[in-house]
Amino acid sequence: MNSFSQHLFFIATMGLLLLGTERLRGEEAKVPCVSIVSRDITATASPFYRAIYADATKNRLVSSTWQSDDNGKTWAPIRSHHALARGLTPGFRRNPTTATLDEKRNCVISIVNALDTPELDPTINEPPIAQQTYYLRYRLSTDGEKSWRCDDPIVGAGDFDAQHPFAGLWIGKNAIYLGDNGCAPIVTRSGRVLVPAQMTALDKAGQLYKPPKAHTYTEAVVLVGDWTADDRLAWRMGSRVKGDTSQTIRGLIEPTIAEMPDGRILMVMRGSNMHDPKVEASKWFSISADEGETWSPPQRWKYDDGTSFFSPSSMSVLMRHSSGRIFWVGNITPENPDGNLPRFPLVIGEVDPQSLQLIRESVVLVDQKSKEDERQGRLDLSHVHLMEDRETGELILTYPRAHNKYTKREYALLRLAVSPN
Repeated sequence: MNSFSQHLFFIATMGLLLLGTERLRGEEAKVPCVSIVSRDITATASPFYRAIYADATKNRLVSSTWQSDDNGKTWAPIRSHHALARGLTPGFRRNPTTATLDEKRNCVISIVNALDTPELDPTINEPPIAQQTYYLRYRLSTDGEKSWRCDDPIVGAGDFDAQHPFAGLWIGKNAIYLGDNGCAPIVTRSGRVLVPAQMTALDKAGQLYKPPKAHTYTEAVVLVGDWTADDRLAWRMGSRVKGDTSQTIRGLIEPTIAEMPDGRILMVMRGSNMHDPKVEASKWFSISADEGETWSPPQRWKYDDGTSFFSPSSMSVLMRHSSGRIFWVGNITPENPDGNLPRFPLVIGEVDPQSLQLIRESVVLVDQKSKEDERQGRLDLSHVHLMEDRETGELILTYPRAHNKYTKREYALLRLAVSPN
């Protein structure tokens, strides 16, 4: 561990940094939500990156490329997704993006960003045409992702089809897709499957809507899945969550969700103050009291004491720990960001179960820009993945440390001990 890492380790472990606000003199210090147990930086991504438990009783871990049957002590390649992409028309894409395990059914639910665009250049990471043609598929596995029982487009029940999956969505005119690792499905205590997604919109003329100066515009949606008698999912779309474009010009992006102890669902979303530094850059939130059917108007997400904090247009992650506590990982900056930047520091905090706001005193710094980073060009700390180790209860946080506009990457693996309540 280099000198910066040691310094960072000390600050994060002691919980001495509070971002965006100042601790009052004489205020009683409170215990941060986690302490850092270990921090490793490697040239390639850890197999834990984007991994989930794929079996309810066995400590089997699976990501899009790796599998482990001993809780991550050893890993081997997995290629079960590859077979489902064979024989596709050139240009078509199937990108497994996020997944979760329905423990009661011992069934993995994998959500796939799909494109059926012939001859689309496979080297283009985010093709503009995807804003009109992305759609979602789902896959089910009951053997730990060794095989798949289905690979179906997500289409609403009733008078809908693959080209018109939900009200207001016409594939080829506008699109629905998952934005990042935070857009992970959850299974509620009642057994309902909820998938947070983002959807492009149409204007009054039926064309792709995009505010002036914004290069994309999306609204947040949650797809609601109920199990059928034949062990498939029947889908419908909850109410759409739309942002005020005077406050978030690109709408609402990359929603992440978690079920609270009282059954409410919290959704936290990325906004954007792109081209308007006078607008406060923040995360946005919405709440559902009926398991994803309807959602409250979006508001700026704040600390539990009512104070604001700055956050760039970047993804974030909510996760429910086995203790019932809800943790959030994202970027909080001391000054107002400009659109997407800067994407550092990276922090973790705990959500207050009553107000559903971020507990100010819980926030812990987990990564920050160092002098060594400065020599490598722009630093981006984003695209994070957060999971819990079943055996220890520790949080496992993995993410790329991207340099020089994502042209160079190293990867972080942190283990975090959850502090007592």
